[in-house]
Parts: sequence; C-alpha cells; structure tokens
Amino acid sequence: LALVQRAFITLMCFTLMFCIVSVTNVPPHSTIRPGSPVPVNTDNPGVRKAARFGVYRYNNSSNDLFLFKESQIKKAMIQIVRGLKYMLHVEIKRTVCEKRDHSSLLDSCPFQREKNLQRMLRCYFEVWITPWTHKVRIPVAHCH
Repeated sequence: LALVQRAFITLMCFTLMFCIVSVTNVPPHSTIRPGSPVPVNTDNPGVRKAARFGVYRYNNSSNDLFLFKESQIKKAMIQIVRGLKYMLHVEIKRTVCEKRDHSSLLDSCPFQREKNLQRMLRCYFEVWITPWTHKVRIPVAHCH
C-alpha cells in the first residue's frame, strides 16, 4: 500500500443520484484514514442534493413565510460511515416563494429582490444518506 500514489473513493450512483467523485492525489504516507472525512468538490451532484435536503429541513422547521434556497455551498466534506455523511457549510437566501403557495422548494423560486425582504443565513448541515435503504437523516442543521 505504501507504493500507492493515489487513493480513490468510488461508489455506484444509486437511484437517488448520489455519486462521489474520486479523491485523487493523496500522498502515499497521508494521514487520511478509511472513514475519515475528506473534502469533496462543492459542485458534486451528491453534495448539491445533500445541501437541498438540509435546506428542506430548515424550511420545515422555520416560521418564515417564505422558502429559503441554497445560494452557495462554501465547503463540503464527506465521510463514508454506514452510508454517506455529508458535512456542509452553506449560505441560504430567502426566495419569493411563499410556503403557503408551495408545498416544496422549486429551483424556479428566485431569490427576494425587495431589499427589506432579503435575508441570508449561514448554515452547517450534516446529512447522512444510506442510498441502499433510500433513507436520509439530517441530525445537524444550524443556521444563523
């Protein structure tokens, strides 16, 4: 194993469309151990879906009249532990879509344009996905 110049994490894409892009260029004597969190590209489709799950959780627990939507994923880490655990730092913003008119968040919901209604929050989400059971848990969702 000491001769291995790269470490790859590969997983199949499941019906929930969670895919992990390989983690490359890990030095042969790296301190990264199996099961340790590793950085992952914020544009990864699995990261974007996990962020949306975090936003759903926020929207369902807030008393705001409007739905929020992720505006930027600042940092993403993934850990393989009985599934995929995403650790995400995400900025979310208030949209023009009112909760009473929309049962769920749509990509077509634009962000608020009216200055007095604009609001941005910084969130940390932990989203645990077990694709083979089709289960998603969000044990941590902190926004401020």
